Amino acid sequence: MTNTDQEQFWTDAAGPKWVRQQEAMDALLGPVLDLVMDHAPLKTGDRVLDIGCGTGVSVGAALNMVGDTGHVTGLDISHTMLDLAAERVAGAANVSLLTADAQTHSFDAPFDAMISRFGVMFFEDTVGAMANLNAALKSGGTMTFAAWGPAPQNPYFMAPAKAAASVLGPMPKTDRTLPGPFAFEDDARTLSMMADAGIDTAQVETVQIDLTPPGDIAHTAALMMEIGPAEAAVKHHEADAQAASQVQTAVADAIAPFDTGAGLRIPACIHIYSARKPA
Repeated sequence: MTNTDQEQFWTDAAGPKWVRQQEAMDALLGPVLDLVMDHAPLKTGDRVLDIGCGTGVSVGAALNMVGDTGHVTGLDISHTMLDLAAERVAGAANVSLLTADAQTHSFDAPFDAMISRFGVMFFEDTVGAMANLNAALKSGGTMTFAAWGPAPQNPYFMAPAKAAASVLGPMPKTDRTLPGPFAFEDDARTLSMMADAGIDTAQVETVQIDLTPPGDIAHTAALMMEIGPAEAAVKHHEADAQAASQVQTAVADAIAPFDTGAGLRIPACIHIYSARKPA
């Protein structure tokens, strides 16, 4: 998928769904954002770039860390998602939102830090994008990016995908190294691309966490029918309402084992890529 395709997808197809489900998605992925903020060495007064900031929850988290003397730029390719982000940070004087492609955008001034929660796996040219970002980072500045680890270790994707296939049949095979959720699942390959971009201090930490969807099994299955591989399967197979309902039931059955007394807890494998630009 080219960057133009990504812009169209996140603006016209996925963007409206993420806006509609913003509260649920923020809760579901809250532990991933916590990982990013725990690993990012942000400090008071820092100038931060949040790459692929979406509907803005990570922008708010960064603002809390840099304080009134810092500044956060939230960048996303989707104006649909940034429109909601603008509402959420309205009134904050030290934030700006930028509808742009991080791969090619010419940044005005260097940043002290860059962060991303799942916003860096979609570049058409990863090496070129990372080189562009590295050029916009101050000497001594840091990068902290979260990306999905290996697909088989992420049932948030695999459980609904298998459930949909059990009802509708298989989906076409895809190359997961192409731009998409799992483009950075191979950490050795990703570190090599970052090195090719001139980021030779990059390292990775792989963390096992639980995702925390806010609703019960039925609510979460319905969410997965709107965002994710089950939705993609229904669309690909042009499933009618009856078949879609069968898929939703299969998804609910697939995620039932993750139900606990504290609610659904879906295991996830997350890579945290980090780097510090040499002074």
